Amino acid sequence: MINFEALYRISYGLYIVCSGDKTRGNGFISNTVFQVTAEPPKFAACCHKNNFTSELILKSGAFSVSVLNQNASSDIFGRFGYKSGKEFDKLAGMNVKYGDTGVPIVIDESIAFLECRLVETIDVGTHLMFIGELVNAEMTDDSKEPMTYLYYRKVKKAASPKNAPTYIDRSKLAENQKYAFNKYECPACGYVYDEATEKIKFEELPQDWVCPACGSRKTDFIKL
Repeated sequence: MINFEALYRISYGLYIVCSGDKTRGNGFISNTVFQVTAEPPKFAACCHKNNFTSELILKSGAFSVSVLNQNASSDIFGRFGYKSGKEFDKLAGMNVKYGDTGVPIVIDESIAFLECRLVETIDVGTHLMFIGELVNAEMTDDSKEPMTYLYYRKVKKAASPKNAPTYIDRSKLAENQKYAFNKYECPACGYVYDEATEKIKFEELPQDWVCPACGSRKTDFIKL
């Protein structure tokens, strides 16, 4: 038996993983970036095989990791977490620098970044695990705390998208039962507006209200 609630107890950070070059770059929100060796320092990042960034990492042989701050805006999650880079230039209008390997590095909303040169790729099924050796690491803002996935879930009330390694079907959760108040779910990011804990009913929200986690429109929400 698997209690899927137990999986939410695993600690994660939240990052923007990027790759490509000055001609074409892309990135995605990731909560599966972790250090795997100390000498030399190497980091692993998991990416769905269908993600555009996977193609760019394999092509460029490098990737960057921007560590998001705890107060990162919903716009940054909407842009990098719930839109396809094949159809939308995620880096357009962003504060981006290019590292020693030539890959783009997102500075917006970050407190630090890492740049890694790809040394190994492991096929783990639906995802590829990219192992990169660290070539550069810098602080961009030492006054803020890093965003964690727990904070993202509890405060932002959002969930992993379907391509994330940590995606969990809500129908498998014990909390998915009948409620005295209505609940409305954002189809893009999984954020749930729960009338039992909010001060205003969903229908009474202004028409220009948007999802606080990813910026989706009120009209896109689905009643649970």
